[in-house]
Amino acid sequence: MHPRLAADLAELPELLEAAQRHAVAFLDGLAEAPVVPEVPARRAVPLPEEAVGLSGALRDFAARWEPGMSASAGPRYLGFVTGGATPAALAGDWLTAAVDQNATSSLDATGQHLERETVGWLRQLFGLSEDHEGALVSGATMANTVGLAIAREWLGERRGVSPAEAGVAALGAVRVLSGSPHSSVAKGLSVLGLGRAALRTVATLPGREAVDPVALEAELRDADGPCIVVANAGTVNTVDFDDLRALAALRDRYGCWLHVDAAFGAFASLSPDHAHLTDGLDLADSVCVDLHKWLNVPYDSAVQFTRRRDLQARVFQNAAVYLGAVGAEPDLVHLTPENSHRLRALSAWFTLRAYGRAGHREIVERNVACARTLGSAVEKIEGLRLLAPVRLNVVCFTLADGPTPERLAALADRLTAEVFMTPTRYAGQPALRAAFSNWRTTDEDVQRVARALEHAVRAG
Repeated sequence: MHPRLAADLAELPELLEAAQRHAVAFLDGLAEAPVVPEVPARRAVPLPEEAVGLSGALRDFAARWEPGMSASAGPRYLGFVTGGATPAALAGDWLTAAVDQNATSSLDATGQHLERETVGWLRQLFGLSEDHEGALVSGATMANTVGLAIAREWLGERRGVSPAEAGVAALGAVRVLSGSPHSSVAKGLSVLGLGRAALRTVATLPGREAVDPVALEAELRDADGPCIVVANAGTVNTVDFDDLRALAALRDRYGCWLHVDAAFGAFASLSPDHAHLTDGLDLADSVCVDLHKWLNVPYDSAVQFTRRRDLQARVFQNAAVYLGAVGAEPDLVHLTPENSHRLRALSAWFTLRAYGRAGHREIVERNVACARTLGSAVEKIEGLRLLAPVRLNVVCFTLADGPTPERLAALADRLTAEVFMTPTRYAGQPALRAAFSNWRTTDEDVQRVARALEHAVRAG
C-alpha cells in the first residue's frame, strides 16, 4: 500500500472529523453567505504526481474551489427548483458513500431491498396504488426518459413489434402530444431515437400552461395510430396542472399512453389544501418525480413509476450469466439504463424515516406560503409585474416597463449576493422566476428577498 494511503487509513477517524468540521462550517454559513459569489474562474492545474493525502486535498479544496461554491443548499437559492438536504438526508448521503453499495442485484440484496422499501414509501407519499412499481434514477430527465422508453415499447406492443429488439425503425412515425412539455421530454425522445420532431405541442387553456383537453382530443382523433401523451403536474413557469382525470379518460377512449411529468408538482399531494391538483395521478401509465427538488435529498435522485413493469424489463434487461434471469420480480439492474448505481435510496429513506409524511408536508406548506408572500410583495413593488397567479411554489414576474432579457439579467445580477433567480419566458415575455423548495426557507428569508428586489429595481 502506498505510504500516504496507509497513513490516511490509520488516521481515518481524525481525518473524517476534520472533513465533518469543514462541512458543518460551510453549512453554518449558508444563511449569510453570498448566494452566488463573484469569483474568477479557476485555471486548471496538471494532475499531481506526488501524494498529499486527505488533509492536503482538503486544504487545496478550501483554497481553490470552496470560495466559488454557491449557497445552493441555502434558503434563498430560488433558481431552477433546487431543494437542499435535510439533516437526515445529509447523514444518509454520507453513509451511502461509507457503505458503498451497488444496489442492483439480488445476489447482494440488502441495498436492493432498501430501495424497494423506499420506493414503496414514496408511492404512499404521493397517493399511488400498488399497481405502480418504481425504481430510483438520477433525476427527472432520466425518469422521463425511462417512462418514454416504456411507452415506446408499449407502442411496439400495439403494432406487433418490439423496438427493444428490432430497433426504433420498426415503429414507424411516432406522435408525442403535450401542452407545455419540459425540455427534458424532447431530450429523452432524442436519446430514445424517437426524435425531437415527434413532439407536437398542443394548445393550452386561455391564460394557462395546462393543456386544453378539447384540443388534445382533436389531436388524438386525427392521429394515425396510438400516441404518447405527456401530461404535466406542475409546469416550470407557473406550476400549472393538467386535468389528469380528463386526460386519463381520453387515454381510455383513444388508446394512448399517459405519462405524467410530476417532477416537483407531485408534492402538492402532501398538502390537504393542494392535493386536488394531483387528482388522477394514480391513473397514469408512468410517472416522473424528482427527489432532489422538494424531498430535499442531495443530488442526484429521482423516482419513476409505471404500471407496466413487464415492458420496463423488456427494454432494460441486461443479459449476462452472472446476473441471472429477469424473472417475475426483476432485479433493479433490469429496470433502468444503469447497470450500477450508488445506494441513492438511502438519503430518501433517512429523510422519510426521520420526518415522515407530517414533516415533509410542513416543508411543502411553508414553501407555498413563502411563494405567496413573495408574490404579494412583487405586486406592491413599483416597477415589477406578476405574470401569473402563484398556484403553488413558483413566482413568475417581470419588469413593468420595457422588459428585455438584458434588463432582467442585469436585475438578477444585482441580486445574486442576496438571492438567486433564473430567467425564463412566459406568454412571450422575458421574465424571472423564483422557485421555493428548500427546507430552510422561512418568511424572514422572503422579507429579505423582497427588500433586495425593491432596492435592485430602484437601482436599475
